[in-house]
Amino acid sequence: MALPTKDTDRFTAAMPRLQAIAYRLLGSASDAEDAVQDTFLRWQAADTDRVEVPEAWLTKVLTHVCLNQLGSARVRRETYVGQWLPEPLLAGDPMLGPADTAEQRESVSYAVLVLLERLSPNERAVYVLREAFGHTHREIAEILGITEAAGQQLLHRARKHLADSRSRAAIDEAAARRIVEEFLTAAANGRIEPLVRLLTEDAVAVGDGGGKVPARTKAFEGALAVATFMRGLFKPGKSKRALVGGSPDIHTTTVNGAPAFVAVLDGRVIGVVCPEITADGIAALRSQANPDKLERATRRWAATDHGDPLFTVF
Repeated sequence: MALPTKDTDRFTAAMPRLQAIAYRLLGSASDAEDAVQDTFLRWQAADTDRVEVPEAWLTKVLTHVCLNQLGSARVRRETYVGQWLPEPLLAGDPMLGPADTAEQRESVSYAVLVLLERLSPNERAVYVLREAFGHTHREIAEILGITEAAGQQLLHRARKHLADSRSRAAIDEAAARRIVEEFLTAAANGRIEPLVRLLTEDAVAVGDGGGKVPARTKAFEGALAVATFMRGLFKPGKSKRALVGGSPDIHTTTVNGAPAFVAVLDGRVIGVVCPEITADGIAALRSQANPDKLERATRRWAATDHGDPLFTVF
C-alpha cells in the first residue's frame, strides 16, 4: 500500500538525520542504509495519523532497529576474517551528518567509531543520541525505554570509556594534514627514521581486508614496527602491482572529518588509511581495504574534484 504524499515527504525530510544516526550507531554505511529502509517499512505499516511527532517516532524505531543489528553484528564479527574496522566516509558524504559542534565532529571521527565498538549497544546509543544529536535525557529515556537516571549512568560510562582510551590531546586539522603529508613523503622515500619520529612510541597499525584483500590479522605495535610496515607497504615490487592490478595513486584527503590518505586505482578507491594524530605524534594507523566497505567511498570519489595525487606507488 502506497503512503500518502505527506507521509512520504515527512520520511524523506527525516532521512538524512536517520542515516547519520544509524551510521554512528553501526559503523557501516551499508548497514545504516538497511536500518533506514527497515524503519521506512515500519513507517509505511504504521497508523501515521496517530503519530504526533514523526521525527521522534522515527528516531525511536530506527534506534531499536540499530540496537537489534548491533546484537547480530557482534555475533557476525566473531567469525569475521581478520580485524573489523568501520566503513570510512569521505568529506561531503551526507551520512556524516551534522558537524557544527566539537561533540558532533568527534562522534563521527574514525578513532571514536573504533572506540564505540567497545561500548555496550545501549551505551553507544545514549552517547550518539546525546553528544551528536542533542537529545535530552528525557527523550533518550523514552527512546530506549529506560529511566532518565539509567540513561545518565550509561552516558557517564560511555564518556569514561572513551576518555580513558583517548588520553592524548588532539591537534588542529592544518597541523594534522602537514604531518600526514610528511609521513607519506618519508614512507615513499624509504626513510625509516623520520617515520619513527612522527609516531608515538606505542603506535599501532591495523588493517581490515575482510578476507578479500590480504591484511595482517594482528596489529603492528611500536613505532619501529609500524614504520617498517609502512615503508614496506610503499616499496615498489612487481608482486604488489600484480596483487592490486596496477600502480595506485596516493592522495591526501579528509575522511570522517580528519586528514587521511587514500589509494586509488583506475578511479576506484582500493584503500583508505586513517591516522589518529595527537600532540605526541601519530598514535594509530587504521587501514580499510575490504572492497565491500569502499564502494560508497569510490562513488563519492568519482563525484568530487580531488586534484593531483601526492605520488604513485609500486
